[in-house]
Amino acid sequence: MRGAWRFGKAAVARFAACCIYWNEGRLKMGGGMGKQELTLEIVEPEAFHDFMEVMSDYAPQVEHLVCQLGFGDTDAAQIDQLFRLLHSIKGDASMCQVRFVVPFVHALESLLERLRSGEVVYEDSIGDVMLLVMDRLGLALEALDNHELLDDLQLPLLMRALNQVAECPVGELLQRCQQLVEQITGIPLHVIESDAPADAAAQLSQGDLAFFRLLALQFEQRLPQFQGRTERNLELALEASRQAPGMVDDRQLEAAVYMHDIGMMLLPESFWLKVGRMSEAERLQMAEHPGWAAGLLERMPAWADAARMVAQHHEMPDGRGYPQGLRGDEICSGARILALVDAFEAVTLKHAHRGLRHSMMRAIAEINASERQFDPYWLARFNQVIRMRLAACARRPPGE
Repeated sequence: MRGAWRFGKAAVARFAACCIYWNEGRLKMGGGMGKQELTLEIVEPEAFHDFMEVMSDYAPQVEHLVCQLGFGDTDAAQIDQLFRLLHSIKGDASMCQVRFVVPFVHALESLLERLRSGEVVYEDSIGDVMLLVMDRLGLALEALDNHELLDDLQLPLLMRALNQVAECPVGELLQRCQQLVEQITGIPLHVIESDAPADAAAQLSQGDLAFFRLLALQFEQRLPQFQGRTERNLELALEASRQAPGMVDDRQLEAAVYMHDIGMMLLPESFWLKVGRMSEAERLQMAEHPGWAAGLLERMPAWADAARMVAQHHEMPDGRGYPQGLRGDEICSGARILALVDAFEAVTLKHAHRGLRHSMMRAIAEINASERQFDPYWLARFNQVIRMRLAACARRPPGE
């Protein structure tokens, strides 16, 4: 059953009165020759929220089918089902007057039609484009709902690139798909070599680090989803740090990775994987947790740098972070790395059902779409680390 059927007579009446800024599969031109404009607005709030609700149903289905295609299950029934889902999304977007969604989904339909017809054979880069578009649409809906800016999502650029993919010759299709993903996310899908610089670690207490690690592993035991997070976060943080040797002490960063979420154990478990918005009271409680762990480290003089990293890892360059609302260079480099690692872990955990490669793609795409939350210097180096990891995933046998 199509999700649009849930909206009832009122939504149908609204649809009949709406004017769609889209024609023949392309955005209408405006503001001068050769310039495309996206109409990003909430025309009718009730219908907009209806569409957000059905998109929350559609998106996981699209992701699941794309992942199945990536695992080698490319039979016609799977592709037909994915095509029907996209068609339903486009129809519901039109009905609810969420106009900017329509041309994006139409472009995906055009790409999928080339698969249905046998003109092209499925490759992961095609799936990456589909997942990227669905992710950006989801982020755009959330941003509109929260009255936030959408500039970082690069939607006009994405629309132009999609049109080029839809129209390109067969022999160029896969390359164009790869270029689209690279252009929007900044993450190339090919192997990029980098030096592995040696780092002279300070000789600090192994006993302290062993104790910090023990605390982190205790936190892991609280939820099955947390299993392995300590090692994942440590490896990622150290790899990012070593892209700029000498700027962050490895031992201090290691201690910060172990301790940064220890304060979460003092909060209710409902906070740990909370979905949806927090109340003001919950936000105030959440803002306390970095200080609790940092307070422990501050009482050990050898770990003052780690304490600062932990205390600041939820600060943002624009001052919108917590607990102190620090800006720019007021935030230490270790905290900036830890912020990226923490966000990456959270998003990959949320999308673990996609498989390793797709969950990594989703996480890094979302982080780059929210680049104002992160330091650009360290974001570039973090991207370099993820490039290498994605390249390693690409070399693995399918389904591994």
